[in-house]
Amino acid sequence: MDQATGHAVASTQTATLGAPISVEAPVQQTAPVVFSSPHSGNWYPPEFMSQSRLDPVGIRRSEDSFVDEIFATAPDHGAPLLKALFPRAYVDPNREAYELDPAMFADPLPDYVNTASPRVAAGLGTVARVVTNGEEIYDRPLTFADAKRRIDDYYVPYHDTLKDLINTTVRKYGVCLLIDCHSMPSIGGPMDFDRGRRRVDFVLGDNHGLACSPTITNLVDQTLTDMGFAVHRNNPYSGGFTTRHYGRPTMAVHALQIEINRAIYMNETTIERQNGFEELAGKIGELISVITSIDPVDLKNR
Repeated sequence: MDQATGHAVASTQTATLGAPISVEAPVQQTAPVVFSSPHSGNWYPPEFMSQSRLDPVGIRRSEDSFVDEIFATAPDHGAPLLKALFPRAYVDPNREAYELDPAMFADPLPDYVNTASPRVAAGLGTVARVVTNGEEIYDRPLTFADAKRRIDDYYVPYHDTLKDLINTTVRKYGVCLLIDCHSMPSIGGPMDFDRGRRRVDFVLGDNHGLACSPTITNLVDQTLTDMGFAVHRNNPYSGGFTTRHYGRPTMAVHALQIEINRAIYMNETTIERQNGFEELAGKIGELISVITSIDPVDLKNR
């Protein structure tokens, strides 16, 4: 129990996972919006933990802890919320399917693997080499078969479901707005260009206007600013694979990545909620209400 907030502390989960993802669906979808939380999963497979050199708290440094809870009211506003239950340290759904570092593997990688992306160079590929503070995850080389199994069993179901949610929304409304929900360390890490610098409260990533209509980004920015938050756009995060891949305004799909500074709501050392959690969740509920109130006709015209 977190004594400061009265919440039960979310510990690392290692029990058998029933499903790799969860969709919190509204009774009826009434908004042309889909919310996704790809990095809040905290189910850590026992075999993965046995490969790791990190302790149960250290392995969670890459987690967007509690973000799925912060956006939990999305279904109350008529929009589905997709959650990855597995952690990004195990396999990261906000990457291409095969962004892998050959130095991590005991056997050669197939030619179709992207081994040269900036994410791979930073150690944060589809199967990451490090957690976000730069600590190495593994104490031994992996096999490609292990990576492929993670991608097939976890990554693929996540994206198949996300595509279905987007396509269903487009069929119903003629348009879809995808909100990809994340959190960020309060200070730039060793692999970030803002290393050592304190970050603002929110960063909105729309791939520099290519993934989402500026009118939508403006609305989210203004709403958060009116709440008293400091907001930046596309700096230091302009949007990951999900934003870049699905955000195609000319094809009726807008995608906006929202990054929340973790210091607002959690203890980044112990991975526990802090007093600001409930207040933040309430304000995000207000933001969700604004986003889901966008008229589909207006969204199509933006």
